[in-house]
Amino acid sequence: MRALAGALTLLPGAAFACALPPSVILTLPTGHYIAGAAATVAVTAAMGAMARSLPQLQAVPVLTRRVWVPVSVSSYLSFLCFLGLVLVGLFGARDPMHNLMTLVFWTGIWIAVPLGSMLLGNLWRPINPWTAPVRITRTLLGRTGSVGLSRLGHWPAVAGYAGFTWFQLVSMAPDDPTVLAWVALTYWLVIFALAVAEGEEWLAQGEFLTVLMGYLAKVAPFWLDLDDGRATLMRGWPGAQVMRMPGLSFSAMGFITLALSALTFDGLMETFWWHSVIGENPLEPTGRSAVMGVNTIGLLAVWGLTSLALWGVIRLGKALSGARFATGPVMLSFLAIAAGYHAAHYLVVLLTAGQYTLAALNDPLFRGDALLGLPPFYVSFGFLTDRTVMPIIYAVQFAAILGAHLLAVLLTLRLAGPTRAVAHLPMTALMVGYTVLGLWLLSTARTG
Repeated sequence: MRALAGALTLLPGAAFACALPPSVILTLPTGHYIAGAAATVAVTAAMGAMARSLPQLQAVPVLTRRVWVPVSVSSYLSFLCFLGLVLVGLFGARDPMHNLMTLVFWTGIWIAVPLGSMLLGNLWRPINPWTAPVRITRTLLGRTGSVGLSRLGHWPAVAGYAGFTWFQLVSMAPDDPTVLAWVALTYWLVIFALAVAEGEEWLAQGEFLTVLMGYLAKVAPFWLDLDDGRATLMRGWPGAQVMRMPGLSFSAMGFITLALSALTFDGLMETFWWHSVIGENPLEPTGRSAVMGVNTIGLLAVWGLTSLALWGVIRLGKALSGARFATGPVMLSFLAIAAGYHAAHYLVVLLTAGQYTLAALNDPLFRGDALLGLPPFYVSFGFLTDRTVMPIIYAVQFAAILGAHLLAVLLTLRLAGPTRAVAHLPMTALMVGYTVLGLWLLSTARTG
């Protein structure tokens, strides 16, 4: 059984549960961590609500330069790499740990690029594999108009993200290279056709990866502002970009709540509590296919409860204080929480499956090559049982979640405008509860 559990952690699909070794983490005073974080969020919200002034979260330019590589070039190269990965997925090794399609997507696109974007701005923008093909195709066709897809807002991105979340968390084989390649290729073709019909700009609201990466990048302390072939490097406190955004539309709010719900359910679905709810014995699992239905219902239920909770606390805050602050701007504060949860949730996966990705990129054909200049190395998970390293990893995840909630509190206070302190009480209670839930999901024992 121990050998089987160890083997399962090597699979990207299984490892996405953000599993932490209970033998190390459960020996920490995680209850004290959780209580301290909850108290910190509550006190910060109370002090901020009563304060006469709050930090301005302003941004300042650092330098301006011309764009070195046009987006059309970088996007087209990214598209060619995507085609290469699809071919590797279809005709390469079926072992997900030895196939670049699986490794590059799950550890590179889904983890490394978002984490980098949270620090250095939107890294997805130059490597978006649709931008150049859509631009070239529309030019060749002489097409300049649209078909009205923009009127749907972010709902196409919500539908895409919901489908992807189901594929990642519920479907039978999200880590199978062939399955992943066919799904990725089909999705690319659908988005390509829609973007050619509507226009390149539609990607920013209709394609879920573009929307998600753009939102996560809004908490970055450094980013690039592009204008007429010039790039300005900006520096500011995390959240400075959020303050410059317009309020979220109803469809954009749906996207944010889905992002939060997907991460929550990803952590929840392998807890002993969830297995007790669905009647599964973790020591005698019936298989992934047996729980597809109940996990689908669970995912939808978590999304519904998250949406209802966010809408309810904002409405209650308005009712208690008589304030008329807009819901859209306040919902922007949850971008910080989505970013912090994404970073904390997938950190361990990056440190584990990321080693396989580096090894495969360094020697893709397993001939002893060193394309990245790295010497031959063995993938090692020994640090997962190290009583010095694992507390540090947990501390980083703890800081990511707590920092995200503190930033969200500050953004909520700023975006809601001058309101009475009582208006923030319901939102503060929700923030505290979300902090407790997030840290509990990181520290509780897991079944997988």
